[in-house]
Amino acid sequence: MAKSIKIARALLKILLVSSLVAGFSPAHVFGQDCGCAADLCCSQYGYCGVGDPYCGTGCRSGPCYSSSTPTTPSSGVSVADVVTDSFFNSIIGQADAGCAGKSFYTRQAFLDVAGGYPEFGTVGSADDSKREIAAFFAHVTHETGHFCYIEEIDGASKDYCDEDYTQYPCNPNKGYYGRGPLQISWNYNYGPAGQSIGFDGLNSPETVANDVVVSFKTAFWFWMNNVHSVITSGQGFGATIRAINGGECGGGNSAAVQARVQYYTDYCNQFGVSPGDNLTC
Repeated sequence: MAKSIKIARALLKILLVSSLVAGFSPAHVFGQDCGCAADLCCSQYGYCGVGDPYCGTGCRSGPCYSSSTPTTPSSGVSVADVVTDSFFNSIIGQADAGCAGKSFYTRQAFLDVAGGYPEFGTVGSADDSKREIAAFFAHVTHETGHFCYIEEIDGASKDYCDEDYTQYPCNPNKGYYGRGPLQISWNYNYGPAGQSIGFDGLNSPETVANDVVVSFKTAFWFWMNNVHSVITSGQGFGATIRAINGGECGGGNSAAVQARVQYYTDYCNQFGVSPGDNLTC
């Protein structure tokens, strides 16, 4: 997620200032377990801020939206029933035998982590839920090359430290390049992800590549904070691409966009649901 594309980086900084654009969740005040100022919402994940990710689904306190998306599963869909062994294996089975991810990523680890995020793949109609699951795996398939890669290719040679985010100071001896199912990148993602999940994201980012549970947790952390509300509000798959890697949109990388869309439509077909409208960004 968030590759080293200058356009994407500039876009994220703009969104940090506005904090009102759908698909991102830049907090105004970071502090797990909240204790927010009166004008800020406490999100379901324990952070302070404004906008849909904080005042919408699961908002704990503050000026929460009264008409937010239900915070309890409503579709009756079982994620485990959708993500079957055969479905998971059909993805990872395409990875070469020599891929590091081949013996790292497992369906059981995915299900264990998904159980901690009860709104994933369960909100809205049954078709809505299956579309979210299809979208998640479409991006994971693209980011990891069918679960082949745990770490970004040549990631160690790239600078993913944004010093503007002083609340998440970079350790000069560590690299914040892509790791895990959604290839979490940058200090401003590793920092808050670690705070939420319970590992030292800034000083031990390699944990994401060494612990499969933490690895999937970073993917779910990013998804539920930045993408879940986009797909469940009916904005379409294209909006999820923008939320994960906006630099690909608008001609930035049309081939990557089309690859993501192809995976998504394929998985929707496997789940027996229409992919819906607004597929590209």
